[in-house]
Amino acid sequence: MGSASGGWSRRRFVGALAGAGSALVGCSTSSGSSPESAPSRTPAASRTPGSAGTASPSPANTPSAPAPTGPRRLYVGTYTSVEGGGDGIGLATYDAAGGRITGTGTIAGPTNPSYLAVHPDGRTLYAVAEQDAGAVTAVRLSDRKVLGSRSTGGAGPCHLSVHPGGRWLLSANYGSGSVAVHPIDSSGALGERRDVVTHSSPAPGPGQEGPHAHQFLTAPDGGHVLAVDLGTDTVYSYRLDERTGALTEVSRARTRAGAGPRHLTFHPGGRYAYLANEVDNTVAVCAYDRKTGRLSVGAAQSTGTGSGTNYPAQLLVTANGSYAYLANRGHNSLTRYAVEAGGARLRLLDTVPVDGDFPRQIAFSPDGKLLFAANQRSGTVSVFHVDTATGGLRSAGKPFASPVAVCALPL
Repeated sequence: MGSASGGWSRRRFVGALAGAGSALVGCSTSSGSSPESAPSRTPAASRTPGSAGTASPSPANTPSAPAPTGPRRLYVGTYTSVEGGGDGIGLATYDAAGGRITGTGTIAGPTNPSYLAVHPDGRTLYAVAEQDAGAVTAVRLSDRKVLGSRSTGGAGPCHLSVHPGGRWLLSANYGSGSVAVHPIDSSGALGERRDVVTHSSPAPGPGQEGPHAHQFLTAPDGGHVLAVDLGTDTVYSYRLDERTGALTEVSRARTRAGAGPRHLTFHPGGRYAYLANEVDNTVAVCAYDRKTGRLSVGAAQSTGTGSGTNYPAQLLVTANGSYAYLANRGHNSLTRYAVEAGGARLRLLDTVPVDGDFPRQIAFSPDGKLLFAANQRSGTVSVFHVDTATGGLRSAGKPFASPVAVCALPL
């Protein structure tokens, strides 16, 4: 099945699944420290093929905020160019205590905003435009004004994140297997990209026709950014020059052939991370060296979903580092793991029905007491109460209907 824009092939194996936009991917929360003064804009830097890509979002979904009161904001990403899709970025509020979601409108204009991230200062929202001519868009939240879009220099961007310093936006182009860096100015608007790197090596994994950058995030040390590439079965580590936005590759971590790594999430301690492998339906514990940026991928582990068709999407870890959750597309469940040995081990506990079809992305509320699941094929967002002491999940009620929901970003 082709992309939302009908060009490049986004997912051969997932494309066989039924449902509008089922072959497409995307969203998560971004976190970080207060922004610094923005860099001046300069022409985009170019890279010759041969150096590996960058990473994905800054440590997302690691909530530690106090319990909020009153309605909270929720943004929902969708596809605008598929049948039954949305008209832009969905707007809603949710009750922080009960989890009930209420729709409030749409930010019209952004095309295929399948992944969303917010600036550390909370004033600007960023969205990918998942299409052949990939782009990233900034939206000022105070008046919902679209501040403009910038080319990512690649096709089908499916993930973005804000560097913790607030000065750089990182994006991953799935279709072209490249990652890009854009400057963020003091208003939250984006400048022309400063760097773009294509993952030209190693060779694509079994069944893949080329590189497919799926995530671009900042490691806990802040100086390294990591790019997860499904097509090359590799996680690339880069050092980000926070003055110029340039990327310098420092290491590569290979998964087993055909794993199809999709999403990496760090343990709060910073020494370990957890990798969701989309193609072979596994997860892996990874060791991380904060000084060098080097990631070491451990043995593949079960998702607890049995022998049926399943594509793991995203992992979350609780702020206390005790539990992890995996979204399962196909099995339509959330796998619950106990995190042991200071983050070095995942122990499978059980799976919980997600009450939706094809959970593409999951996110915690800022206080960590609610978990949101965006279910692409059913067009719903499910909400669960999280027992932070036991890791238990309890449904918060009937899922919220939203057209082709592929990303839920609670603030």
